[in-house]
Amino acid sequence: MTTQHRAERTVPVERLRLGDHACMGPGDIEGAGESPWKVFTAYTRTSLARGEKVLLVMDPDDLSDDEVVALLDRGSGQVVAARAGGQLSLKRNTEIYVPDGRFQERRTIDAYASEVDRACDEGWAGLRVTADMSWAPRVNLGHDRLLDYEASVAPLFADPLFTAICWYDRQRFDEELTSRVGKVHPLRVMERLDSLEVTETPDGGRITGTAELSTRTEFVEALREALEHRDDSGPSHFVLDLRDLCFMEAHCAWQLISLAASLPAGSEVTVRCGELLGLVLEQLGAGEVPQLLVSVEVEGEDDEEGAG
Repeated sequence: MTTQHRAERTVPVERLRLGDHACMGPGDIEGAGESPWKVFTAYTRTSLARGEKVLLVMDPDDLSDDEVVALLDRGSGQVVAARAGGQLSLKRNTEIYVPDGRFQERRTIDAYASEVDRACDEGWAGLRVTADMSWAPRVNLGHDRLLDYEASVAPLFADPLFTAICWYDRQRFDEELTSRVGKVHPLRVMERLDSLEVTETPDGGRITGTAELSTRTEFVEALREALEHRDDSGPSHFVLDLRDLCFMEAHCAWQLISLAASLPAGSEVTVRCGELLGLVLEQLGAGEVPQLLVSVEVEGEDDEEGAG
């Protein structure tokens, strides 16, 4: 029986940590057709910088290995060096999942477990994988069996040494499957680096992604709509979760403070965020706004947002 999570959590790729199991694929019509390589590039470069090994599992019809390395490297020499030094490995999904034309769950899980052990034996901090799941329609694997496999790999992530993004391309998977994929992955990665996602929560709202020039209008409008709605009946309490906001420009931070200051006396906006964003808000005067409470929550050194 496939285990399904009550709801998926969407995060920017920069937020993935060792031990995370995520899926990625266009979540809406706007994202359809977006190349995953910008996200994969950020994922790969971040992982290499952290001293982790990266394994890219691609479809046979995708770019050649040399083309992928050139795309990721962009003339820096860092990715080229990582490949030469064994920190970056490239394989095809048919080699991992269906080496003899048949899919066997246990064989695949054992193969990934061996890759994790190899990365650790080589001295890397962990293993990060991206896997193009287009091998499944190649062998006409049933949806239920594919989703059962995705649910069964949970033990691989028990030790925080392994991170994986399973890439589901809407051009190769039907809507029925892609709508179910998120239910068997604890996380969904945003398909674009310069994007914003706003989610309503029981006690307020959650904003994920980046609050910068390209998303400034969307960010401010989301804040205004949420806070003005809460203001309909006088003083209110609102929790704004920004822990998965990986970047916030100063203008957006100032807008947040200003909107909170405009609320009726007795209102309270609690902003949950990391250390860096908390510091920026305080420097911009958040402490002088009685309606605004900044709650700094630290999960680890790698979880700090960017702000500018």
